[in-house]
Amino acid sequence: MDFLYDFIIEQALIVVPVLLVIGQVLKNTPKMQDWLIPYILLVFGVMFTIGIIGITIQAIVQGVLVSGAAVFANQLYKQYSVKDGDGK
Repeated sequence: MDFLYDFIIEQALIVVPVLLVIGQVLKNTPKMQDWLIPYILLVFGVMFTIGIIGITIQAIVQGVLVSGAAVFANQLYKQYSVKDGDGK
């Protein structure tokens, strides 16, 4: 886990599980297209990190990084838990 601290600041790490929950809510929302979810999470991630750090370039970069970490964590879980190979 130490490699995360090389890129994502400690204050922004709390945003990753928040984005995972928001992603699950969006996934279970009727008529929500799957391809939109990462973009929505990106917007939320940037907004949350701006709220934590302030309006800086670093906050935007951190928002992108935590959004990527949340989507990546979701995909790791999905690939691990789904054994039939369809990924859904």
